[in-house]
Amino acid sequence: MAESPISQGHFVHNNTIPPAQQSLMGLFSLKGRTAIVTGAGAGIGLAVAQGYAEAGANVAIWYNSNLKTVERAAEIEAKYGVQCKAYQVNIKDSQAVENAVNLVVKEFNGRLDIMVANSGIPWTQGPMVDSEPDHYSNVVQTDLDGTFYCAKAAAAQWRKQKKEGNIEGFRYGSFIATASMSGHIVNVPQLQAAYNAAKAGVIHLCKSLAVEWVQFARANSVSPGYIATEISSFVAEETKNIWKDKIPMGREGEAQELKGAYLYLASDASSYTTGADILVDGGYTLP
Repeated sequence: MAESPISQGHFVHNNTIPPAQQSLMGLFSLKGRTAIVTGAGAGIGLAVAQGYAEAGANVAIWYNSNLKTVERAAEIEAKYGVQCKAYQVNIKDSQAVENAVNLVVKEFNGRLDIMVANSGIPWTQGPMVDSEPDHYSNVVQTDLDGTFYCAKAAAAQWRKQKKEGNIEGFRYGSFIATASMSGHIVNVPQLQAAYNAAKAGVIHLCKSLAVEWVQFARANSVSPGYIATEISSFVAEETKNIWKDKIPMGREGEAQELKGAYLYLASDASSYTTGADILVDGGYTLP
């Protein structure tokens, strides 16, 4: 067990050490590090995986049912000259998540530096009073429970790596969860109470873990607004136009516009950032 970061109600002084690197580009580099990105077959997860590979990281990309992920992994490996491999993982199964993390560490130079819990599914049944309990369970288990399982498995590895101190270049783990602006506001016109609650839970989970893990890892979240990906492909164009009416930038975002936020949180550039949630929503939550 790691020592507690808190003693007699006060935080222990010098719980962390700043990076020695002073170069800005050096701080953003992920060269030689290993990252896991869940839900990486398409959309936000794929964009993040590509961004990490471009920054020098070896990347394990997880998927549930999108078999094209195997092809995407080969493309990333060839384009960026890093190790990239696809793994089919049911993130609603805590043991499957733990086993997959251990396998990635074994196959990626015995280390883990970054875990991005990005897998998520939308709420599609409108008013909760008319919804099916199974749909509620599926949304919450995927969006919140799956994030918790990813965090738990990654934290065990990071605590071990920090304690043993034998991984070259490893300083602290970085956990990043994909939350949502829906964890901050109530979306209209669509009704999605369970999704909103799950994403609010993700944000507060990361804040809580930031304190628990401070001696061996950082925990942060990114809250995208409306992003043009497959997850919203079922939404009618009429509804999307209502969204755009409420976005100061007047459009949906592109997945590539999120890469910078995820790179910042993964890298030493954010060494003094933990428990933060970065909103990337085109200004939706401002008015």
